[in-house]
Amino acid sequence: MFTSQGPTLRELAVQALSSVEHGYDLLAPKFDRTPFRTPDAVLAPVARALGALGPYASGLDLCCGTGAGLGVLREVCTERAVGVDFSAGMLQVARESEPAASYVRADALALPFGPVFDLVVSFGAFGHFLPERQPELFAQVCRVLRPGGQFAFPLPAPARPGSWGYWAMLGFDGAMRVRNALWRPPFVMYYRTFRLGDVRRELDRAGFDVALRPLPELGERPDGSPRARLVVATRR
Repeated sequence: MFTSQGPTLRELAVQALSSVEHGYDLLAPKFDRTPFRTPDAVLAPVARALGALGPYASGLDLCCGTGAGLGVLREVCTERAVGVDFSAGMLQVARESEPAASYVRADALALPFGPVFDLVVSFGAFGHFLPERQPELFAQVCRVLRPGGQFAFPLPAPARPGSWGYWAMLGFDGAMRVRNALWRPPFVMYYRTFRLGDVRRELDRAGFDVALRPLPELGERPDGSPRARLVVATRR
């Protein structure tokens, strides 16, 4: 699963027993050599879909990590691309991989911007927000978008009950709940708490009109439905 340049089992264990911020500071130098980095096979279809909706002037990568999603913003934004994350270690790596972007260290629940962005994207970060924090998160995104600006992110279809992926995510989330019940500080990361129905409802309450665009490059499920969609929420 990991390359020889990736983190060792001991390093992953130390990260998992740390806070979210400190854990990612520790993992940052080797993060791009793990399966946790959003793959180019996902980023490219998102960039093509947004290219058809844009162009946009300025874009923000929310919880940018090591900067994988900033390449998407560079493709679809004509003026500037900004990455925000609360891990100093991840931002340091991002600056090296995407030096043309700007970076701000901040909490996604307290964004230090006014309504200056036309596009906000995010990749793979929503598991770090418990469902009760989603209204707060979406309100922050709405606040930093200009009217008519868009919040876009890919969302995979849920794993079929009984499939390998279903049991893997169920087991991971169960292990994290046990870990957080027994150990402090908590490490919030769950795979099954970001459900489309709940997300659409909370985005609507935050002031967004929500549309779904299939990402056909990522394939179809046996019933013909897409394996992943791009959620495009437009600020009213």
